[in-house]
Amino acid sequence: SKREIKMRKLDNTKVRPLKSEQLLRIEDHDFALRPGFGGSPIPVGIDVQVESIDSISEVDMDFTMTLYLRHYWKDERLSFRSNKNKSMTFDGRLIKKIWVPDVFFVHSKRSFIHDTTVENVMLRVYPDGNVLFSLRITVSAMCFMDFSRFPLDTQNCSLELESYAYNEDDLMLYWKHGNKSLSTDEHISLSQFFIEEFSASSGLAFYSSTGWYNRLFINFALRRHIFFFVLQSYFPAMLMVMLSWVSFWIDRRAVPARVSLGITTVLTMSTIMTGVSASMPQVSYIKAVDVYLWISFLFVFLSVIEYAAVNYLTTIEERKQLKKRGKASGMYTIDAVQAMAFDGCFHDTDVDMDLAAFSDRCEENETRACAASVPNVDTARTKRKRSLKGNVGRIILQNNHVIDTYSRIIFPSVYIVFNFFYWGLYI
Repeated sequence: SKREIKMRKLDNTKVRPLKSEQLLRIEDHDFALRPGFGGSPIPVGIDVQVESIDSISEVDMDFTMTLYLRHYWKDERLSFRSNKNKSMTFDGRLIKKIWVPDVFFVHSKRSFIHDTTVENVMLRVYPDGNVLFSLRITVSAMCFMDFSRFPLDTQNCSLELESYAYNEDDLMLYWKHGNKSLSTDEHISLSQFFIEEFSASSGLAFYSSTGWYNRLFINFALRRHIFFFVLQSYFPAMLMVMLSWVSFWIDRRAVPARVSLGITTVLTMSTIMTGVSASMPQVSYIKAVDVYLWISFLFVFLSVIEYAAVNYLTTIEERKQLKKRGKASGMYTIDAVQAMAFDGCFHDTDVDMDLAAFSDRCEENETRACAASVPNVDTARTKRKRSLKGNVGRIILQNNHVIDTYSRIIFPSVYIVFNFFYWGLYI
């Protein structure tokens, strides 16, 4: 009926909405060309909000950062009439139909625009033609690191932005709000680094075939946490060096004890050095941690060499004494305390000889007399053990070589001086 037809015309929900392309008159212009083509370069302002620094890799010499990248420019071809002077906001579908700056990240390895739940792209157009173009991007870029002071180092990295196609004659990149164009999240933190500063700067880059380009820099300084490496590398190395000094207090005739201790500390130091090198890039220069570990390894190695010298000089002294005594055959006896220090066992040879002689006499004498003499033998053995226990410490000290005596003082003193010099130089 006529009444129903009239009601349909009055129903605004049935009216087809005006397309944004028609409002912006996109089809009337060639957006393959930049705004103001043929005239002065178009200024494009940039500001960045750093959301997070996801990782720092020493092996790959790169860092991964997530940020909001915003572009500001004016394109009069996108101006439109608006009674309330309000802007219009669009998603990523309009980006493919208009001109946008071709900013890229210099020295980047990997980068992507987040697309969950939809592509994280926003375009806001104002009535006078001003445009805001925002992206949420994660980028991995190179950071040229210097590990000569590792792990007591501070690394300076930068993320560089530049136009790919338009040189300074066509496009001028600049920080939109000066030094305030770079903002960061207050909760940014890294497991191995302190973030000392963030700063923004600008410069020019020259390419021989295409000319000069404006380049923007996001600079940040990272200072490494030292406590992790103290626990994992420095402290174990210190303990191994101190443990190697224990051999200076062990009797010089205890060959198995001193050799085993020296070899164990050498192998442990080698393991620590291998573990540190495996987590670092294979650089051609010496790092600070290499200096410390190699000097510590040298101290441990010298403690083994020290005992080799002590053992050799001890052998020469004993041969000279045997020659003086007229025992050139090399057959000589070692008292019980020295033998115990050599192999860790107590040798009561005199008592064993007395018991053998006593048993022979028992075969000739009466059984009752032998039984009466056994308590006297036990008493003699007990007295001998007590006398040995009281003299073990004194005899072992007398058997120490003069090299061991000096090593107890020289090794710790030199190592303490080295630590003061090392930490004073690198901190």
